Amino acid sequence: MENSKTNISLRALNSFGVEASAARYAEFSDAEQLRAFFVRQRETGEPWYVLSGGNNVLFTRDYPGTILHPVARGVTRLSAGADKVLVRAEAGVEWDDFVAWAVGCGYGGVENLSLIPGYVGAAPVQNIGAYGAEVKDVIREVELYRPDLDRVEVLAGEACAFGYRDSVFKRELRGRAIILSVTFALDLNPVFRLGYGDLNAKVAEAGGPTLQRVRDAVVGIRRSKLPDPQELGNAGSFFKNPVVPREFALRLRERCPDMPFYDVDAERVKLSAGWLIDRAGWKGKREGCVGMHQRQALVLVNYGGASGSEVLALARRVQQEVRERFGVDIEMEVNVL
Repeated sequence: MENSKTNISLRALNSFGVEASAARYAEFSDAEQLRAFFVRQRETGEPWYVLSGGNNVLFTRDYPGTILHPVARGVTRLSAGADKVLVRAEAGVEWDDFVAWAVGCGYGGVENLSLIPGYVGAAPVQNIGAYGAEVKDVIREVELYRPDLDRVEVLAGEACAFGYRDSVFKRELRGRAIILSVTFALDLNPVFRLGYGDLNAKVAEAGGPTLQRVRDAVVGIRRSKLPDPQELGNAGSFFKNPVVPREFALRLRERCPDMPFYDVDAERVKLSAGWLIDRAGWKGKREGCVGMHQRQALVLVNYGGASGSEVLALARRVQQEVRERFGVDIEMEVNVL
């Protein structure tokens, strides 16, 4: 393993900026380094956790085992056909750097996912998405190391069981797989997704759709709505938008005529967690060092000095008040350790 350390502070390695430490920290580039680590780990039985960009994790205590951090940052064109190009990106590539590279090459499919924080290796886990696009739409396969079986496997995109902010890596393979690289099938003839009104308006204002204009519009919108984690500790959207039965949503709309929802299928719709949190009175509300952001109710922020436990306690209060007011459970998107 590379750059191994003991008793390391994790404050600079998580976007909430909460103070926590790990008993051990080690960087890895490939499966052989992981294999060597797990030979020792199987003897000690110590816990381990893969921390990529630290953008979707909340530490509520010191971590008693080893934090593994991917550092391989290669991007390789594999092949190209009439309509698609296959590109492999290693797990340690910054996601937005990859999007910028793809757009610069004229490859479509990820431009709507601009400025999402984190690494390529974390993208399939969460099935990141924004502005009508999800990363599952462009994933061809995921290369991973299985510590329990001591082998490298390649999982086809359709085998990853992708769902809304969900995948097999959060369920059956949770704690049993470490992603090494992701292969994407990107478009040589981009099809633009401009279904969101603010995005469509921004792109039209800039002169019409191109990959770069879509990316620029997404970046501008996200920066106007979301706080920079370098300035204000946060993990972006803290809660998932809840999916509920259509009949339930229609009954709820009778009480709240301006409540938005979005079709999932014939029987289900997706509610706006931000709208629910706002109407529950939490948008811009602050308690001590933590609160819900004043411009985006989905974003829980650390104003400085908050512990992970304080962040979690506020999140649970928000969940409780949304449940009491609307009868809706909003699930945390952030991984809590």
